[in-house]
Order: sequence, then structure tokens, then C-alpha cells
Amino acid sequence: MPLLKLAGLYALTALAEIAGCYLTGLVLVQHRSAGLLVPAAVCLGLFAWLLTLHPAAAGRVYAAYGGM
Repeated sequence: MPLLKLAGLYALTALAEIAGCYLTGLVLVQHRSAGLLVPAAVCLGLFAWLLTLHPAAAGRVYAAYGGM
């Protein structure tokens, strides 16, 4: 997989996870509308699906971008 495509996939995967967790945090910590849980679930579902597209094992991918 070309380096630029792989870097984009890493970035998109990270953004999906961050967005899902951020939206959930808005609901739980800042008491925002529970309707935000729907896009949060979509983002986290997208995150899980994107992990399957990585050429390496998903656990190692998650650890790699989580460590950055």
C-alpha cells in the first residue's frame, strides 16, 4: 500500500475514533443532547470498519496511531 494512502487511512481512522469519543464525552460530561449519541455511534462504527481496511492486524494499527 503506498505510503500516502496508508497515512490517509491512519488519519481517517484516528479522526473517526476521536470524533466518536468526543461526541460521547459531550453528552456524558457536558450534558448535551442525547441525540449526539447517534452520530457518535456512526463515527465509532466507521472507526471499527476502517480498522479492517488496514493491511496490518487491527490491534497493532490501533496501538501504532494511539502511541503517536
